[in-house]
Amino acid sequence: MNFTQKIEESFAAQSMMKTIGATLDSVELGQIIIRSPLLETTKQQHGIAHAAVPFAIGDSAAGYSALTMLPLEQEILTAEMKINLLAPAKGEYLLATGEVVRAGKRLIIVRASVVAIEGNQQQEVAILQGTMIPISTT
Repeated sequence: MNFTQKIEESFAAQSMMKTIGATLDSVELGQIIIRSPLLETTKQQHGIAHAAVPFAIGDSAAGYSALTMLPLEQEILTAEMKINLLAPAKGEYLLATGEVVRAGKRLIIVRASVVAIEGNQQQEVAILQGTMIPISTT
């Protein structure tokens, strides 16, 4: 098994990602892209995506980017995550790009950018920064 297969299997097991219709768009060393459609069931009262959607896909993209840096026998947990909502999340779908800022032995600093896509236009709607901690699965 390689890190791509591990992440694909882990992502498929996340019921939250299934609930919001999210899919993995790209898995690269130190970078993950997650796509989520804007579903009627995930919108808030103003007709835009609830803040939980960009947070969820941003956190997952950032976390999985950290996981690409670890040995296969380790997993990752979010220790801290901050989000700045920059604009209303409206459009056809959201794309979250997570990446590793610095990979240490005990902590991995990550960030994510979430953009809303409508046709050929995109707008950054959220940025996240956080800390991930590696955990052993054995």
